[in-house]
Amino acid sequence: MFIPELILVGSMLLGIFADLFYDRKHSFRVGHWIIGGLVVAALALYLTPASESITLFMGTIVADPFARMFKYIFLLTTTIVILMSLRTDELKTVRTGEYYLLIAAITLGMFLMASSVDLIMIYLSIEVVSIVSFILAGYLKTQVRSTEASLKYVIYGAFSSGIMLYGFSLLFGLTGTTKLFEIRESLAALDGGTLTLTVATIMIMAGFGYKISAVPFHFWTPDVYEGAPTPITAFLSVGPKAAGFALLIRVFNTLFTGTDALTASVWQSLEGLPWQEVMAALAAITMTLGNVLAIQQSNVKRLLAYSSIAHAGYILMGIPVLSQSGIYAVMFYVVVYLFMQLGAFFVVITIKNKFGTEEIEEYGGIGFKSPYLGVIMAIFLFSLTGLPPTAGFIGKFYLFSAVIDAKMYWLAIVGALNSVIALYYYMRIVKMMYLQGEREDELYMPSKFQSILLAVLAVPTIIFGVYWTPIADWIRNSLVFFLP
Repeated sequence: MFIPELILVGSMLLGIFADLFYDRKHSFRVGHWIIGGLVVAALALYLTPASESITLFMGTIVADPFARMFKYIFLLTTTIVILMSLRTDELKTVRTGEYYLLIAAITLGMFLMASSVDLIMIYLSIEVVSIVSFILAGYLKTQVRSTEASLKYVIYGAFSSGIMLYGFSLLFGLTGTTKLFEIRESLAALDGGTLTLTVATIMIMAGFGYKISAVPFHFWTPDVYEGAPTPITAFLSVGPKAAGFALLIRVFNTLFTGTDALTASVWQSLEGLPWQEVMAALAAITMTLGNVLAIQQSNVKRLLAYSSIAHAGYILMGIPVLSQSGIYAVMFYVVVYLFMQLGAFFVVITIKNKFGTEEIEEYGGIGFKSPYLGVIMAIFLFSLTGLPPTAGFIGKFYLFSAVIDAKMYWLAIVGALNSVIALYYYMRIVKMMYLQGEREDELYMPSKFQSILLAVLAVPTIIFGVYWTPIADWIRNSLVFFLP
């Protein structure tokens, strides 16, 4: 059951040896080796029994359908990001062998995050992802904004990691164990929530909030997203964020509920522990601040950074409703968010390669200069907004439905208002592409590789907005945690 992780480690070792034989000009070929390793890991994951749930390494990690689904998301995200990296001009001046190895290392860390059921393993897996992310954010070390991004990322990351670790220590002090299922039994025996438990919960929430860019732990996001290589920006906005939500679901729906997670359609929180209310408020503030600040941005990467904060708020709505429909909505939205977010960033990369700009004001007329890019970008922006008939609409429909079923009407209203705000700044880009700027007689068509990859991301964004049954069935079959 641990074979996919071992394959990832093996592909990294193989990549290290391969990189010894490439000069700087051909170091990108390490990316091909890593993609091969990812494909083999996906095959190994497919061949493992889909319905089995077992623990490994003295109960520190589990292999269950829930983790399995997220591992597929990580593999797909990493593969697409490596393909994007092979076609960006930003990385042509640097040696990229270790770049692809570090991306594979993050993927291994995300695998462990999705499977961790022990406080120590949770911390170690988060640190694997975080430390490697610090390096990749500053990979363009000759650029001031890239090194600045890395430094800010390190500072915020160390701070939030320390807070989370202190929360874990308080939880260990209360229960005497680091195993999530044993902690749950100890907490259930307590006579309601205590001040120490409440403080520990908030501190743990702070650590996870940093991984998913939730307010007020979002400060690193805009600068890091702007300064990092664009493929890494795309990667950070999808992969580690999905891993953070996987961990958030597993921890909070294992520790702080009175029943076994996902064994009923609706479950209850521990009495006296108001984490639901805190997380609901966090979701509302996150989506509001992300959207309001996105309006003011002139750089498209910063705009997408703030919009990713807003999307973290949308997804966060599904956690505190404490129902299977809420967790289902979170998982569904993560899947469709993968396609539309990575697609939007790849269009940004392609436009930067050709037109040399990331400024929204300089996107004028791109819809006519390159009709293919204009249409594809519009599809991704419509989906990020949540307009039908795109996958983003279905994702938001499930989220709002779960929130309304839980009778959290105020949160649904806040989410709806924020969707209207998002419509404004996303459509500002569409307006620039089609209603401003001058037309040109010579039209630009991306290379065949770029066109195919954009189509691979755009087609599911449309199809899953019309026919989403395959994803729905896949997620329902994955709503199984390991239960001791």
